Amino acid sequence: MKFETIIRRGTLGLVLAGLLAASAWAQSSSGSASGSSTAPASTPDAKSDRRDIRHDLNKDRRDRNADNRDIRHDRADVRQDRKELKEDNKEFGKNSAQSQAERNDIRQDARDIHKDVRDRNADNRDIRHDRRELHRDRKDANRDRHEK
Repeated sequence: MKFETIIRRGTLGLVLAGLLAASAWAQSSSGSASGSSTAPASTPDAKSDRRDIRHDLNKDRRDRNADNRDIRHDRADVRQDRKELKEDNKEFGKNSAQSQAERNDIRQDARDIHKDVRDRNADNRDIRHDRRELHRDRKDANRDRHEK
């Protein structure tokens, strides 16, 4: 590699690093060289953040409840399909088209149950995360109030 190419790339790297540092400093909350934030915790922005977290928390709870409802309905449907499968097996035989259709319906309902369980678990994870985040925000706000 030529000496000029090395110098050019090195200079370009230093310029980019400087630009990144300047943009990070410009985006800091106070813009001061110390980097410490003097914004109180009860600013409209902090209240808006907490409101957004509570909104997400309530949305996740509604989603979880809907998933639980779907799971209950699908499980009841599976129970009913199994009864019908038993009756179809007695009446038409185990290899009949009616029995095959019932087995396919049971398989589809089982897939739906598993999908809803995964969704419910994801919603529970999101709820735990949102509650933890809300708790941290409240704790930070209280700490900032007491430091004044």
